[in-house]
Amino acid sequence: MNKFKAWVDAARLRTLPLSVSGIIVGSACAYESFEGKTSFLGIFSLAILTTLLLQILSNFANDYGDGVKGTDNDTRVGPKRAVQSGVITAKEMKNGVIVTSLLSLISAILLIYISFGKDDFGTSLFFFVLGISCVGAAIKYTVGKSAYGYRGLGDLFVFIFFGLVSVLGSYYLYNQSLNAWLLLPAIAVGNLSIAVLNLNNMRDLISDKASGKNTLAVKLGAVRAKYYHYFIILFALVAILIYAIQRDIPWQGYFFVVAFIPFIKHIVVVYNNKIPRELDSEMKKVALGTFFLSLLFSIALLLKNFIL
Repeated sequence: MNKFKAWVDAARLRTLPLSVSGIIVGSACAYESFEGKTSFLGIFSLAILTTLLLQILSNFANDYGDGVKGTDNDTRVGPKRAVQSGVITAKEMKNGVIVTSLLSLISAILLIYISFGKDDFGTSLFFFVLGISCVGAAIKYTVGKSAYGYRGLGDLFVFIFFGLVSVLGSYYLYNQSLNAWLLLPAIAVGNLSIAVLNLNNMRDLISDKASGKNTLAVKLGAVRAKYYHYFIILFALVAILIYAIQRDIPWQGYFFVVAFIPFIKHIVVVYNNKIPRELDSEMKKVALGTFFLSLLFSIALLLKNFIL
């Protein structure tokens, strides 16, 4: 494997559609009440760029953290990581984390500026601190002695940053306001993002337990981790459906429920699964399924303005 391919693999491109799902949903929710004081497309583009950079940062940091801790070893079920394979050294990956962190912060600062300008200092400062927190959370998942991914807190942080921060934060960038109903799509995207992580943790349960990585799946055990998996997916689908009803989407807009079908099939696959390594292919299905559900749901929200 050459160096370039190793960096591309370390970026884990299959995780990128999932990372922007919350931005797409939050932006679609905000479009109807957007007043046009700033550039909608400008905010959207920078929000997508910032999110992609943060996801790549998280993937690099995860590769580095698990590599230096020895969690990524020959007993690991999933694909071999860059640091684990030795194609990219730990020092090189650490430098990659630093560079990506700086690029993420630069993109976040530009996003804050185009959203709030130079006058709303308080809000700008809050979002800057939030950006720092996102960078910190991306790194601390597996890096350092207090890495939260090793203490079963990964699911909580994924829910917060992929769900709440992504959907509610992007909505606020456009309209500088929030409402309680927005929690429903935020919960939906957050839960489906957790589902991808939980699949990863169920797949690696044995090796993680042996190396001291106490993910929530390790703490729950294989059987209860499956029940947890069913719950978060079904809750997500119900939440997004309730939000659609609350937004008075006309019947023509409910084509987005077609995207529910792959998730139902996925639950059946997980239920029947006996070999953890076979869950690897399901991660891509859930990640892409979340992206397409977000896309179809957002189109339904946008079409509402033309149908009514």
